[in-house]
Amino acid sequence: MLVQIDPSSTVPLFEQVASSLRRSLADGHPAPGQQLPPARELATALEINVHTVLRAYALLRDEGLIDLRRRRGAVVIGGASSRARLAELAEELVREARRTGVGLDELTGVLKEKYS
Repeated sequence: MLVQIDPSSTVPLFEQVASSLRRSLADGHPAPGQQLPPARELATALEINVHTVLRAYALLRDEGLIDLRRRRGAVVIGGASSRARLAELAEELVREARRTGVGLDELTGVLKEKYS
């Protein structure tokens, strides 16, 4: 699994790590039931603080993509690839809305209209 970050980006490192992992999960790698790299190992490989990786893992947990357990690590949850793909699309939609000056209320209205 390849996790990429850009230290010169204005996007916080934990969000970059989470986004990179989300893309991998959307592609089905690793598969449900498989473990993500231990936080300390990934932090060392990326030359970032372990708490940054843990924060990214917590974000993915909150999105329902992984399960975090002591001594077991971060494990991919079933159905994570489709949820990860949806999260990636939502992130892209939010970026585009911000770029074009569309506010949250207007964006929510557009989504509700399209979802109906």
